[in-house]
Amino acid sequence: MSIVSPRATSQRGVALVVVLILLVVMTLLALAAMRGSILQERMSANEYDRSMGFQAAEAALREAEVIAKDKPKPSGAGCTDGVCSTPEPTDTPRWQLDDAGWNAISKEVSIWTPSAAEPLAGKPRFIIELMATDAKSANCTTSGDVSPDAACSETEYRYRITARSRAQGRADVILQTMYAAP
Repeated sequence: MSIVSPRATSQRGVALVVVLILLVVMTLLALAAMRGSILQERMSANEYDRSMGFQAAEAALREAEVIAKDKPKPSGAGCTDGVCSTPEPTDTPRWQLDDAGWNAISKEVSIWTPSAAEPLAGKPRFIIELMATDAKSANCTTSGDVSPDAACSETEYRYRITARSRAQGRADVILQTMYAAP
């Protein structure tokens, strides 16, 4: 017959409780670390998506600048093929229109070709707004210049170009620039 001291019986199972508490603490630490990793992965994916949208909108700006270089004039008071008349100050700015309005007046970019690995759901679009046809040219100087582009008038056409890259579930990017065509 063995005699068990009261002290030995009171300590049975304490090791199990300590190990379970340590296991819960380690699980909580692992979950916190995993949550931080997932958050960082989402942030980097969003940054990549915004970068792709920015590149698409920038391509739209470049294509619109090529068109604006030829000094297009809008037909009438509306927009035709992405080229719009001078906006009325009391009207809602064209770049703030909803998707249907934006698609109705803008032009889809033809030079943007996303990689096959990361295609965009939609192509970027742009609008060119004629702001002034008789603006005084600040940079028109031909003294000493013999290049073919040296002949310029005292006035220039000024355009506001707005480009937008928007697709379902992707980053929305809007870029705007002022372009002067001598």
